[in-house]
Amino acid sequence: MTDLPAPSAAPQDAQIPAYAARLNAPQREAVLTTEGPVLMLAGAGTGKTAALTARLAHLIATRRAWPSEILCVTFTNKAAREMRERVGRHIGEAVEGMPWLGTFHSIGAKMLRRHAELVGLQSNYTIIDTDDQLRLLKQLIQQNDLDEKRWPARQLAGLIDRWKNRGLNPGDLDAVENESYANGRGAQFYKLYQDRLIALNACDFGDLLLHILNIFRKHHDVLAQYQQRFKYILVDEYQDTNQVQYLWLRLLAQARKNICVVGDDDQSIYSWRGAEVANILKFEKDFPGAAVVKLEQNYRSTPQILAAASGLIGANSERLGKTLWTELPAGEKIRVIGVWDAPEEARRVGEDIERLESEGAPLDQVAILVRAQYQTREFEDRFIQIGLNYRIVGGYRFYERAEIRDALAYLRTIAQPADDLAFERIYNQPKRGLGAKTLEAMRRHARQVQMPLAAASLDLCETDELPARARNNLVGLLGQFVHWREEAEKVTPSELLRMVLAESGYEDMLQKDRSAESAGRLENLAELARAMEEYETLGDFLEHVSLVMDNDRADDGEKVTIMTMHAAKGLEFDHVFLPGWEEGVFPSQRAIDEGGLASLEEERRLAYVAITRAKRRCTILHAANRRIFGQWTSSIPSRFIEDLPEEYISTESTMTGGASLWRANWSESEDPFAHVSSNRPDRSGARGPGWQRALSGGYDTKPKRLAEPGRSAASFAAQPRTDIALGARVFHDKFGYGCVTGQEGNKLTIEFEKAGEKRVLDSFVSLAD
Repeated sequence: MTDLPAPSAAPQDAQIPAYAARLNAPQREAVLTTEGPVLMLAGAGTGKTAALTARLAHLIATRRAWPSEILCVTFTNKAAREMRERVGRHIGEAVEGMPWLGTFHSIGAKMLRRHAELVGLQSNYTIIDTDDQLRLLKQLIQQNDLDEKRWPARQLAGLIDRWKNRGLNPGDLDAVENESYANGRGAQFYKLYQDRLIALNACDFGDLLLHILNIFRKHHDVLAQYQQRFKYILVDEYQDTNQVQYLWLRLLAQARKNICVVGDDDQSIYSWRGAEVANILKFEKDFPGAAVVKLEQNYRSTPQILAAASGLIGANSERLGKTLWTELPAGEKIRVIGVWDAPEEARRVGEDIERLESEGAPLDQVAILVRAQYQTREFEDRFIQIGLNYRIVGGYRFYERAEIRDALAYLRTIAQPADDLAFERIYNQPKRGLGAKTLEAMRRHARQVQMPLAAASLDLCETDELPARARNNLVGLLGQFVHWREEAEKVTPSELLRMVLAESGYEDMLQKDRSAESAGRLENLAELARAMEEYETLGDFLEHVSLVMDNDRADDGEKVTIMTMHAAKGLEFDHVFLPGWEEGVFPSQRAIDEGGLASLEEERRLAYVAITRAKRRCTILHAANRRIFGQWTSSIPSRFIEDLPEEYISTESTMTGGASLWRANWSESEDPFAHVSSNRPDRSGARGPGWQRALSGGYDTKPKRLAEPGRSAASFAAQPRTDIALGARVFHDKFGYGCVTGQEGNKLTIEFEKAGEKRVLDSFVSLAD
């Protein structure tokens, strides 16, 4: 950088530079307080990015450091690009000389390339992705005679990721952590995995920081080199750091202590990723004498919204404390609306959005933020009915999710045996030992005999073309479909789905998958079953889904945004709807069960984040009843509604009892942790079935010919070849040479010279020369 003089000692600022003059007083203080540790406690919508980039520009423009002497860490590539662009507007091309501005992983990878040999790697190491990681772990599990069904590779991958996020090596695991996998073999498999990565000259994403942390701890000269290099350290979203990131940063900052972290303890909502809110709470203890600058002026939301959000988050005990304020007009109070059930909730939101649209509000400025992904289904169906455009952000539309497509494929195959695409999707899902070779044989025979894939597969199973294990598994699956078709005439579509998910092993597969995603996938399937309760026949429901999927292809014009609260962090909308504020839904009962009071406080922070996404209007909805896992559940409003100061909210209800119903429900509940449940009879008069469904007996797995409705199985029969007669000598790719000893239609009995007597299809043999 020849256009900048050499860095010098920090000069006294003669006047406030232009980039700082545009900031408010606390922002300017955070920019100009350059020496020593600084905690920029930035509330929602208070312009923390503007302050952080101005500080970075200030350090360079005032010649306190070369651009290459500043470490600036973000969490996403998008945030890094935005920061680089903003700084560039302040200082021009000098920003191009900032090699240490990036994400934790990108900076860790750059450091590791320079010192790879210190952890047994070469500088050209490979970074493996999740698929490669799972494949490697499965190999290790098989090589060590462990039952992968009982101890899934995905579970081990999750544990290893958690250990690395905490800065733990295999030798650091305590007895509890070691027992968390394979009855005390956690450390063993962790070490086997790490050794295998070194042998492959590879690492996973967790290693990018763990390896560097290990290097810093063991090689003090390397640590001293980076401590000397980085004159200033800036960290964005500090409340989202995990343990290994925290330890890495603390080591780098110990020499100069010129570290500025920006964050908001009230927006720490990612503990499930390993983030620890304690890191920001103890910053002043880690760096005594740190300057704490609070950014409290909000530029996003109205005073009513901010006051309600502040009252809510004030119920948390573990926080540093700040009070947001704004100069914007007062605006509307937060609306709290009680409805009867989830369908009415979706109708009410749809009506309100249509009203906003008629008033000129752009749909792009309307958002629905849900706690769990399964909640989106009700809104998607309703918006399809009324023709309201929407988008799902941060995930798939409900009917596009993998587990939903799998379930629909089972149902389509039951309803239409000739649906080859549906059958191909689930013939080996969950795994049944039916691999690519089996599928190719099935396809080849289906083309030869001109039969649907399922029917042709059954025909194929009457021969020895497939290995015995694959043949038996395929026969069992086809027998299940016969059984389910018979049951489809006796039970409701919803009950049929539950039966299929239980008896196919699909539900069991997800329950054994101990990854963070599996619970949400089970919730989505439960919501699918609930959606099917509204339809009399399976055909009616599948037709509805087809119409929804066809509508999804439209991608023009403005759209309402539907997303989870977690995905909404950092975004803002004029109008925000927050449905499902009931105990058990939000706060999530599963989160509280797993994490207790700490998880409850994080759920409250999530509620705070959700409310502060709203710029002009915020509407909270809660339902008195929901169908969960096939059962009616009577709900009480979320405790977070009780936390909202009454003077900043307006309440209404479409239920008997009026606007005070939600408060009355709370006063009747002695235990705020209690979840009131009851079962309501379904259409048949019986109590709704639970998710766990006991099998009512076995089913006949004897091979039966499958046929399309209205077409006899016999009509699928293939014509035998006329060029093969008894006594003919033939050749088979798998069994070799043999002599035809029997013939029944297109099935041959052949005495093979080496394989003995086999029954095969004539399409798989050729006449021997």
